[in-house]
Amino acid sequence: MPDNHLLAIPVFNEERYVDGVLDEVKQFSRHVLVIDDGSTDATPELLERRDDVVTLTHLENRGYGESLADAFRYARAHGFRWLITMDCDEQHEASYIPRFVEAAREDDADVISGTRYPNGHADANGAPPDRRAINERITALLNDRLGLGITDAFCGFKAYRVSALRHIRVTVPGYAMPMQWWVQVRRAGLRVRELPVRLIYHDPTRHFGGFLDDPQARLAHYLDVFEAEMRAERLDAPTRSARCMPCR
Repeated sequence: MPDNHLLAIPVFNEERYVDGVLDEVKQFSRHVLVIDDGSTDATPELLERRDDVVTLTHLENRGYGESLADAFRYARAHGFRWLITMDCDEQHEASYIPRFVEAAREDDADVISGTRYPNGHADANGAPPDRRAINERITALLNDRLGLGITDAFCGFKAYRVSALRHIRVTVPGYAMPMQWWVQVRRAGLRVRELPVRLIYHDPTRHFGGFLDDPQARLAHYLDVFEAEMRAERLDAPTRSARCMPCR
């Protein structure tokens, strides 16, 4: 896998971090894809100066989910075996990339999902209270309804077996995309394994934008997307489960 994984990073107005993050990840990943989701700051100019990454550009902001869908399509179209995704705000440490590579080599999972709360949310000091509370509630909901056994529903630091992505069709463009994603993972019976990563919030004031900045509205939106996907897939009465293997 060292030469046949793609690292994909969605970015939106990350002029403060993008060069530093890319310099770090290039130490661990030969193939790096950046999805610029309609940035209006200096991010596009900074990316244009780099010849060591591939950039896909949205002319307008389409959302986090759409950026990940682009990464899925690119990885499949270019024949990569594994896709690793991470954020560009220094909440995910590039030094953890080899751990995802090593976990993928063990070949016992289709999704290796980062978890900032491997011992539950009791060790969540430093996370903004509203994000911690929503993550805890949604994680419990997914475990109850889907039987996943995960500890972190929203960590974007993940590795995906690219061949398994043929089972996934992302149509939710924004931050609620994981609600659709986990339902489809369960439906397809994909094997999920969690990998502990450090909990980092450099800027707890960073916001989602629009109505999602209201925690209650954000939670309601997540629940609406989840229920819509459950109705679409008729998964309220589970017949088979994607179970999460223990963290290692």
